[in-house]
Amino acid sequence: MTIKPPPAEWVRHTAVWIGFPSHPELWVEDLEPARAEVTAFARAVHADGAGERVILVAADAEAANAARRMAGDIADVVVQPFGDIWLRDTAPIIGGDGTARDFQFNGWGGKYDLPGDEDIGVRLAESRGIAVESCSWVLEGGAIDGDGTGRVVTTEQCLLNRNRNPHMSRSEIEDRLAGDLGLTEVIWLGDGLVNDHTDGHVDNLARFVAPGVVAIPQASDNDPNWRVYQDAAMRAEAAGLTIARIPSPGRVLRDEEVVPASYMNFYIGNAAVVVPLYGTDADQAAVLAIGKLFPTRAVVGLRADAILTGGGSFHCISQQIPG
Repeated sequence: MTIKPPPAEWVRHTAVWIGFPSHPELWVEDLEPARAEVTAFARAVHADGAGERVILVAADAEAANAARRMAGDIADVVVQPFGDIWLRDTAPIIGGDGTARDFQFNGWGGKYDLPGDEDIGVRLAESRGIAVESCSWVLEGGAIDGDGTGRVVTTEQCLLNRNRNPHMSRSEIEDRLAGDLGLTEVIWLGDGLVNDHTDGHVDNLARFVAPGVVAIPQASDNDPNWRVYQDAAMRAEAAGLTIARIPSPGRVLRDEEVVPASYMNFYIGNAAVVVPLYGTDADQAAVLAIGKLFPTRAVVGLRADAILTGGGSFHCISQQIPG
């Protein structure tokens, strides 16, 4: 049986799951700012009713009450215990046949082993009556990005990392991507961003914006990732992809440490593309550049500083439900 690959993110969604910050001990002083940024993201995706149904996922009753208070009628709120909000990696990946593929999750190589993250994917799918197929190897949704044709980009740093599937070779991983998700053309990029605790997720580096067209940052402002971007663009071009270059945020520091800030962590919704911003000189140029790639959608830039303190941004906290 031929497996249909997941639809590209720009194909219409029925709804989207968005993780809502729920654990004060993880977020500390950033809890309320992160909640405000997540709510603004949900509002932009909802787009005054023109976008998809937004489902805010809270880990407990306190967080659910906060989500309802802040989001009002622009989102449904459900309670499902989880470790943290990064649903791109822990929620299921829904294939072209409508089946949810639930992969094993090991806390990004054992770095963050939090209760609830290991089975949140099954629970979310079952809560919507979606058939679930369990896949017996470690894969995070942010580690891959596809264009709906069976073509996918990923990074060697993540998928070949021995802290994920140490007994699987490159060819075995390619076979599993084909067998479980219908991804038959794997384009291997090299490393991901500096200090990315996910070991180089591709959704911070390279994103498909049309079949065969991938957006990759163009380094600016003493960006510590300039070699990473250059290598990614060379590999993608060698694989026959068309490259759309987007300005990078440059060197972004938090507490004097370089953080993996990336405009590539945008989310493509039915009505809007939402781009994370970090207060750098390149913010508006990036929004304009991404806007040219999605002329039929509103492109909205929103600050994501507080969410970034947890390690990710808008794409990382969301997982679309196609249909």
